[in-house]
Amino acid sequence: MSSQRLWGIVLGLFVLANVASGAAPRRPVDVPFGRNYVPTWAFDHIKYYNGGSEIQLYLDKSTGTGFQSKGSYLFGHFSMHIKMVPGDSAGTVTAFYLSSQNWEHDEIDFEFLGNRSGQPYILQTNVYTGGKGDREQRIYLWFDPTKEYHTYSVLWNLYQIVFFVDDVPIRVFKNCKDLGVRFPFNQPMKIYSSLWNADDWATRGGLEKTDWGKAPFVASYKGFHVDGCEASVADKFCNTQGMRWWDQKEFQDLDSYQWRRLQWVRTKYTIYNYCHDRVRYPNMPAECSRDRDI
Repeated sequence: MSSQRLWGIVLGLFVLANVASGAAPRRPVDVPFGRNYVPTWAFDHIKYYNGGSEIQLYLDKSTGTGFQSKGSYLFGHFSMHIKMVPGDSAGTVTAFYLSSQNWEHDEIDFEFLGNRSGQPYILQTNVYTGGKGDREQRIYLWFDPTKEYHTYSVLWNLYQIVFFVDDVPIRVFKNCKDLGVRFPFNQPMKIYSSLWNADDWATRGGLEKTDWGKAPFVASYKGFHVDGCEASVADKFCNTQGMRWWDQKEFQDLDSYQWRRLQWVRTKYTIYNYCHDRVRYPNMPAECSRDRDI
């Protein structure tokens, strides 16, 4: 056997081994806003462009605005291309999240906290299970999110929730039900996004107030990708559970490259992680070890 052929076989086995150990989510498919979403409030503060393939949300002193998915989903992959409010956006919050509808609700949050000009945007993530949140993590982004569109995604299956920024995993929340930690698995969630004023807490803990002289504040969106198991709000399981691409073995954990990328984010850009907060949590939350947050 020639050395060239042998090298080809070894390389092929290496690739197969890495594919089997983990994989990136499927590429999002961009669609118009109206395919998957509807406005929810302040309809006149949403502007449509290019046949609805791009929209802008407006926030002024009178109101912000928002939209939600038409369907509810149990597991899947959900992403959005967003260009954040430019300039002095202190006090504003641009949110992209999933949430169920009942009192003990589940929720998966991206919240982008506005900044004074020249200061970095902060991305806060959170996971609510059974109505309990308080799992905040905050990072600085490694780019200016106001200059171009960037992609923010959630992969949610029975094994883990992964938050992605431009295909880079920035957070993982593992199913730790065996450790007594609730995990979102039986409450269908809608997808929401909104632009609103939160100057009582958003920027430097509420010290920086919204400068309404800079209004209107504008966040831009496109993509509107939804690939999930659609279910009624009363359903407790997905009728295709185990058969969808996100259920397969390669999506039950991050691969080694993804774990390295996540560690890069944690090391260089994380500014707050509830797992390290011994004032709020004298005893470390059970999920933190499995999520490799320590």
